[in-house]
Amino acid sequence: MDKLDGKTFDVVKDNIEKMKEIFPDIFTEGKIDMDKFMLNLGEHVEKDKERYEFTWKGKTEAIQLAQKQITGTLRPYKEESVNWDTTQNLYIEGDNLEVLRVLQNSYRNKVKMIYIDPPYNTGKDFVYKDNFHDNVTNYKEKMGDIYKSNALTNGRFHTDWLNMMYPRLKVAKNLLKADGVIFISIDDNEVANLKKMCDEIFGEENFITEIIWEKKFSPQNDAKYFSLNHEQLLCYAKDKTKFNRNLLPMTEEQKARYKNPDNDPRGPWQSDNLTVATYNSDYDYPIKTPSGKTVEPVEGRCWNTSKTRMNELINDNRIWFGPNGKNTPRIKRFLSDVQQGRVPISIWYHKEVGHTQSASQDLKKLFGNKKYFDFPKPVNLIKKAIYLGTNENDIVLDFFAGSSTTAQAVFELNVEEYKNRKFIMVQLDEPLDEKSDGYKNGYRTISDISKDRIRLAGKKVFEEIKGNEYIRKVDIGFKAFKLDETNLQKWDEESFDLEQDLLNMIDPVKEGRTQEDVVYEVLLKYGVDLTIPIEKKNIAGKSVYDVGMGYLLICLERDITLDIIEQIAEINPARVVFYDEGFKDDTVRTNAQQILKRHNVEDIRVI
Repeated sequence: MDKLDGKTFDVVKDNIEKMKEIFPDIFTEGKIDMDKFMLNLGEHVEKDKERYEFTWKGKTEAIQLAQKQITGTLRPYKEESVNWDTTQNLYIEGDNLEVLRVLQNSYRNKVKMIYIDPPYNTGKDFVYKDNFHDNVTNYKEKMGDIYKSNALTNGRFHTDWLNMMYPRLKVAKNLLKADGVIFISIDDNEVANLKKMCDEIFGEENFITEIIWEKKFSPQNDAKYFSLNHEQLLCYAKDKTKFNRNLLPMTEEQKARYKNPDNDPRGPWQSDNLTVATYNSDYDYPIKTPSGKTVEPVEGRCWNTSKTRMNELINDNRIWFGPNGKNTPRIKRFLSDVQQGRVPISIWYHKEVGHTQSASQDLKKLFGNKKYFDFPKPVNLIKKAIYLGTNENDIVLDFFAGSSTTAQAVFELNVEEYKNRKFIMVQLDEPLDEKSDGYKNGYRTISDISKDRIRLAGKKVFEEIKGNEYIRKVDIGFKAFKLDETNLQKWDEESFDLEQDLLNMIDPVKEGRTQEDVVYEVLLKYGVDLTIPIEKKNIAGKSVYDVGMGYLLICLERDITLDIIEQIAEINPARVVFYDEGFKDDTVRTNAQQILKRHNVEDIRVI
């Protein structure tokens, strides 16, 4: 029986294995021979010491942080969840770097889109001070210190922000599917640095665009220099060659531009220019109009197609010469040909996606006219990004969830399109100021308000579609989890007490933890989706958790008998997990393994 590894995904080991596949000859006794490696790369090695480089103090440690393994876990909180048994959505409370690490095994290469709205580093935002030696325990102990704002007077102002963002983006990239995409909201304070950082992490070749969002509906007339009416969204693909963005639906205003003055049976159309500036003498020829008039392109231009093709278009009534048949020819573009959608542009106007003030008003209305957030993003802004980047059953991740606008956007877009996108929200349990309205109304952390916003948004959607048949399918729930230390004594990185370690052999589970806590930790370490259905069964008086209808069986009991093993084997699970201490002795363990293998259960693990 193999031991289940208690640590998160090993990025370094995975990278080395990939290198072994590509460059097997560079390895000598398990180590990389750098000279051979350089030879394999040929002329692509940069040898000049003076070269373009984006660096800052602490970058090396930030890279190491992205590679670090931890033994943390996520504990389920059913009482804070909505529709626990059926929902496919997740809300996770805790430091997002640690959470992203914990999610590596289960969600690596599974997330279609990431949207984040990180701190803009305006001088008022907090910037988490990571430490290479930090773990979940230290994170919990330091909760009171991490919310100090990154003041403009701080000499490491940009450095601290870069050190905070780099490892999070680096780890988050691992979660994206090969055709995945990330949208990052930002403003002028750090957009230049963010662009350089993303070029390094995602690759310059995977940059899609920088979107300009018109965040204000009127100018700020008392601005010292310029009225800053926009923010940016940087968009990167994990692999641009595999990413396909969706087309936007045609608006009624756009459809209205298509007319049918000649009653063409193919329906409404609008005309387009037939000439181009790239001159080609073969495409410079006269055309005779229906009225008998001869027309030619203006000097320096030519038609955009050959004479043969032009005659075909004229015979097919695809060329418009004006109502009197005398005008310069133009090609018809039929509405039926472009019905699949329109190409998105890189400027998003507030009339279409909303502005900061409308977002604040909408959120305030959702909470019964109470204001808890100052600058939320409009739901329609994020809906547009999700619409462009995702399809049916795709996962959307937001690891700076804030007020959970992204979750509401997923709810609303799913209802509008009859689709089933899923979300993973991650939010630090940042304490509220005791003087804030949120605190006075019973909330204690930002994540408390964030979760309540999802509940209220779900109710709003539910009310709007009441009576619709689709209401039976719409997912307006979420499973709540909280970041914590491992449930198992033996996986605790901070355990140095020999006497305590011996006591742990008696009870492998930490005090206050439940079997269900351990079950979800096993799912995370095994690499199983946290929303998979789990059924608790009673087999010979022992609790057995059936994960995914036989995909995985977990038995966390002591004194496991061969009778129990026989009954487990008859279920024909694909894989099973037991406590190592659950077997009375090696003989029982060996016989249990033989019984399971006889039933074709080959993947047998112990913890």
